[in-house]
Amino acid sequence: MSHNSSSPKKVVVAMSGGVDSSVAAALLQEQGYDVVGLMLRLWAEPGGAANRCCTPDAIVDARRVADMLGIPFYVRDYKQVFKQTVVDFFIDGYAQGITPNPCVVCNRDIRFDRLLNEAMSLDGDYLATGHYARIERDSDGRYCLLKGLDPGKDQSYVLYTMNQERLARILLPLGGYRKDQIRQIAADKKLPVFNRPDSQDLCFLGAGDYREFLTRHAPHVAEPGPIMDTAGERLGEHRGLAFYTIGQRKGLGISTPQPLYVIRMEPATRSLIVGPAEELGRGELTAHEVTYLSGQPPAAGTAITAKIRYKAREVAATLNPLPKARAHLTLAASLRDITPGQAVVFFQGQQVLGGGIIERGQEA
Repeated sequence: MSHNSSSPKKVVVAMSGGVDSSVAAALLQEQGYDVVGLMLRLWAEPGGAANRCCTPDAIVDARRVADMLGIPFYVRDYKQVFKQTVVDFFIDGYAQGITPNPCVVCNRDIRFDRLLNEAMSLDGDYLATGHYARIERDSDGRYCLLKGLDPGKDQSYVLYTMNQERLARILLPLGGYRKDQIRQIAADKKLPVFNRPDSQDLCFLGAGDYREFLTRHAPHVAEPGPIMDTAGERLGEHRGLAFYTIGQRKGLGISTPQPLYVIRMEPATRSLIVGPAEELGRGELTAHEVTYLSGQPPAAGTAITAKIRYKAREVAATLNPLPKARAHLTLAASLRDITPGQAVVFFQGQQVLGGGIIERGQEA
């Protein structure tokens, strides 16, 4: 490194104009780091609203915070790479009849890859973000990713793709705080963003929700097709596979003596397969693109808890690593909403072991 040991370490903070990243910058400065703010311009639909992570207002807010803290502030244009890496992945996933998680891909390929490299090219020792998660080292010196202390805000799920090399370069200063404490710190420091609402939903959606977005960008996913039961009988017509999720009961537009749920989708025939509750749950799943934070798969039969969506509750499971970056999980309880394309993340207590992408069930 170009720094001698006596000069403060340089941290590049990924800023968004929101309260979390602003407080992250302020806390790191307070801890004696040499702080630089860096903001990314990300793609949004032409003619619609700006990407929520980087509206003109958000850039103004981030710059105001940087000025108050007296730190340099840079903006980089990542529109094209974000569109190709994250947005196209999202559209393609739905086109294949799966339900992708673009936030996981953004963290893996944009934030903690390209942005991390950008931070290093600015001569940074670390990249910091406002995520609610913690990084610690174990007795062997290995880096561990732990849940944020605020269970309502914990974001460790979307960070499961981290590896040792990246964890060594990342600081997560908010992981030990609750959200209300962070807002209070922002108010105490008179940061102009202390009462900005939390961002919800996907940052790149223009007007309306993700279904309207897909109707514009992948019209074929909004084409109607048959609703079938598991025996192959046609029960009605659906509005387009993108409008349904696994486990959904309401809004199917068919009346049957017993409630029916979405069990799976078959994009090849554009069919929505429905069935009664007892046909819905599954007690196992297989994942691909599986990675482990330690760099090594754990032993077969490892006891873990698993989360099959960002907001799902954890369920006890047995993890069996498979060749070719796959893994099989046997769940202690049958789950109704195991959704191909979503991430399944493996935990032991507070620690994130790794995770992967849920494959289609063998029955599909």
